[in-house]
Amino acid sequence: MKIHAKTALLDAEWTTQVRIECADGRISSLERGADAQAGDYRVDTLLPSLSNLHSHTFQRAMAGMTEFRAAGRESFWTWRTLMYRFLDQLTPEQVEAIAALTFMEMQEAGYAAVGEFHYVHHQPGGTTYDSLTELSDRVFAAARTTGIGLTHLPVLYTYGGVQQEALAGGQLRFSNDVDRFLRLAEGCISNLTNLPEDCRVGIAPHSLRATSPTDLSRLIEAKPTGPVHIHISEQLKEVQDVEAALGKRPVDWLLDNAEVDARWCLIHATHMTEGETIRLAECGAVAGLCPITEANLGDGPFNGPTYLQHGGSFGVGSDSNVRVSLTEELRTLEYSQRLRDMARNVMVAGEGSVGQTLYTGAARGGAQALARDAGVIAEGKLADLAAIDRGDPSLCALTDGQLLDGLCFAASDDVVTDTWSAGRHMVKSGRHVARDAVVAAYKSAITDLLAAI
Repeated sequence: MKIHAKTALLDAEWTTQVRIECADGRISSLERGADAQAGDYRVDTLLPSLSNLHSHTFQRAMAGMTEFRAAGRESFWTWRTLMYRFLDQLTPEQVEAIAALTFMEMQEAGYAAVGEFHYVHHQPGGTTYDSLTELSDRVFAAARTTGIGLTHLPVLYTYGGVQQEALAGGQLRFSNDVDRFLRLAEGCISNLTNLPEDCRVGIAPHSLRATSPTDLSRLIEAKPTGPVHIHISEQLKEVQDVEAALGKRPVDWLLDNAEVDARWCLIHATHMTEGETIRLAECGAVAGLCPITEANLGDGPFNGPTYLQHGGSFGVGSDSNVRVSLTEELRTLEYSQRLRDMARNVMVAGEGSVGQTLYTGAARGGAQALARDAGVIAEGKLADLAAIDRGDPSLCALTDGQLLDGLCFAASDDVVTDTWSAGRHMVKSGRHVARDAVVAAYKSAITDLLAAI
C-alpha cells in the first residue's frame, strides 16, 4: 500500500508532498518532497492516529439512558447502580455487536487502536460460561470485524470495596480470584492467534477498591511484562475510602507499593495532591484521561499544568463511550483546565500550540499505554494513520502551526477522511468499510436487549 499526502506531520514537523509505503502493518519507507505516482492513495493531510487507551464498549448501548435527575443527589455511584442493572441482561451476541459498533465509531473518529478494559466475564449471577474467555472472545470477534488495533485488558475484580466486601448484584459478572484470572488471561493470549499481529493482551487490576494489596502483588509478580492498567483516584469517596483502609491516598499508596513504570497506565488520575502529581509524572507511567466521561460522571478535572511541567505522559480514552469523539475528548481536557483555573491555553508547558501539545502528546502516550509501536509517523513504526480534510470550513483558514489547534477546538470528527489501523485501511471517505453490516447487527442486538430490560 502506498499513500501520498499533500501535507503530513512527521514528528513535530509539517512536511509537504510526503509519500509513504506500508508493508506488514508498518511504514516501510517514507519520502519527503515526492510527487504522487500512479496507484498511490491520495489524501490531504496525514497525521499519526491516536490510540484510545480506555474503553468499556458495552456501556455504549447505555448512552442517553442515565441523564434523568432522580430524587436526591445524582453522582457516579447512582450512575453505577443503573449500569449494573443494564449489564445484567447482556448476552454474548449483544456484547459483540455493541463492541463492533463502538470500535467502528472510534475508527471513524480517527482512532486506530483501543485498550478495552474488559471486566464483564461471566453470566448474570456469576456462573462461568463453558469457555472462561467467552466474552473476551466476543470482543476479539468485534476487533476482527472492524480491523481496529486491540490491546485487550482483562480485569481482575474480586471485591466490592476496599474492605474486601463480597461482590453482589451486577458485580457478580466481574468476579475472579487471582488464580482464575490468570487462567483467563492465558486463554486470551492463546486466542490472539485469531487476530492481527499488532494486537496484544495486558492486565488490569480494576482498582485498589476491587482488589487487595496481596492479590495485586501476586498478579504483578505473575505478569512481569506487558501493559498494566488500573483505575485510580477517580472519585473523592474512593480516595477517602482507600486512605482510611490503606493509610495513604491511592496514587501515593500505589507508587510506594508497586514498581510503577512505563508499562503502567493510571486511569482517571483525577484527584491528586501536588506531590502525587509530580511523582506520577516522573515515574514514566501514562495518565489515562477520559475527559468526556469524567465530565459526564462529575468526576472532576485532572491536574494538568503541574503534570506537564514535570514531563508527564498522558493519553485519552472514551471510557463509558457516552460520546465517541476524538476531537471533543481533547478539547474537553483543555476546557476542564480552563474552567477550573479561569485561564486560557493551559495544557502546554511554557509557550506553544495547545492543540499540538494535546494531539501529539496523546498520540505518544496512548501508544505507550497500549504497548503499540506507534504514535508518530516514521519508518519502522506501525502504520496507525489518520487523514483529515484541510479544506473543511473549520480548518481552511489555518496555517500549519494552527492546524492542530483548529482540529482540537474548531473541527468535528467529520474532517477525518481515512483511518489506517496497522496499515488496514478501515475508514475511507469518512465511512468505515463495514459500516452497514455493523450498524445492522447493532440495531438488531439493541432491540432484543431493550425488550429484556
